[in-house]
Amino acid sequence: MSAQTRQNQWTNSSVLRILKTSDAIEDIRSMSREVVFSAMQKGWGGPPFDPFALADILKVRVTASENVLDARILARGEGNLVIEFNPNQPKARINYSIAHELAHTLFPDCADHIRERQRMPGIGSGEWELEMLCNIGAAEFLMPIGSFPDLAETSLNIDTILNLRKKYEVLTEALLLRVVKIAEEIFAVFSCSKRGDLNKNSPYCLDYMIPSKTYLKTMPRGTRLPQPSIVSECTAIGFTAKGEETWRHNIGRVHIECVGLPPYTGYQYPRAVGLILPHKHESSYVNKIRYLKGDATKTRGSGKKIIAFIINDKGRSWGAGFAHTVQKKWPFVLDEFQHWVEHNRSEFTLGNVHSSMIEPDLMIFKMVAQHGYGESPMPRIRYGALEACLRKLAEEAMTQRASVHMPRIGCGQAGGSWWVISELLEDILLKKGIKVTVYDLPKAGPKKMTRQLSFVES
Repeated sequence: MSAQTRQNQWTNSSVLRILKTSDAIEDIRSMSREVVFSAMQKGWGGPPFDPFALADILKVRVTASENVLDARILARGEGNLVIEFNPNQPKARINYSIAHELAHTLFPDCADHIRERQRMPGIGSGEWELEMLCNIGAAEFLMPIGSFPDLAETSLNIDTILNLRKKYEVLTEALLLRVVKIAEEIFAVFSCSKRGDLNKNSPYCLDYMIPSKTYLKTMPRGTRLPQPSIVSECTAIGFTAKGEETWRHNIGRVHIECVGLPPYTGYQYPRAVGLILPHKHESSYVNKIRYLKGDATKTRGSGKKIIAFIINDKGRSWGAGFAHTVQKKWPFVLDEFQHWVEHNRSEFTLGNVHSSMIEPDLMIFKMVAQHGYGESPMPRIRYGALEACLRKLAEEAMTQRASVHMPRIGCGQAGGSWWVISELLEDILLKKGIKVTVYDLPKAGPKKMTRQLSFVES
């Protein structure tokens, strides 16, 4: 391929200097592997694969500096490279930042500029291309070829990936790029971002799509994703999105699972990385609870929606939990509830429900399924009451042809078991074909699913 053709595909001057083929992604992976093999011969190994030790082998000094937002690499003296990093970041983030900056050393003009991640001003042409390639190089350093063979058996869903990243102390993108190289299943890993005329309605463009060894389809870098796309639901770092949509070229109908990551340097909107699974996998997701990271008051998808949550049978105000969040966002919902309680006192009992219309396509559905409030030696959830409420919720959802959205109800102050609650949701809602989405806040850790079957009421 001619230099002119390559230049039409890549615009960043640093990237153009390392091109050996038409695919800079494969070029950077090849260069990274060469560094890995050389370092292994000098005794570097793992897991875990220590990027500080790799920097020492490469004779790149690493020093901590609280004046750096994330990390940067710069030249000191006669081309000597120094990486400065912020020591206050989580360990996984520090390791990824060091590895990312080491990937910058693969570019011959690395010493010509200060490369600092997360800086907004002064970005050059196609700077995102350079950052993307350094992300891929970092993944090769942290999870190099031949490592973590047990990942070949990983369940292909974004929730498993997000949990495994903590186990291996790596970031999501590195883990995805390792899994796609060793797994036998038919799928691909992708990254996308907003580019060009940036606003909330700008399309997402494909940064890369890397297929597994059994997936024969791919799509050119820069291809615009459908509008609206599922990836547009990743509106914040850590927010996840899942669903089916049709992609261009020969990809066709696919199942997408993705998560929002920090944007490239100089850009405002989060990028998204995730999994592409062929449409034949769709049946695996039909009539199952969809778990997403996000805020249940900011529902995903189209069509009519019902936001459902639990309230107790004593309090007339909502001072904590998800109900308090609803009250702050839509104060009139509490006003309507209090009016209902005042004029229908006998109906304010366990197992009953009250609803409020936010707008024509959005309803708030309150379920009285918690007995009292405050500290208690026993769970305050009442499963029998919750079952009755869910049956009324199912009737409403079927009448409106609406999907149901909720936080992980009953597992906070109510002290309930999600094993029990999720089974109720499956039996009462999902078996009727009602779509249910459960939201966990991104900063919340994995919920402990304890069994409390002794508290199940008839």
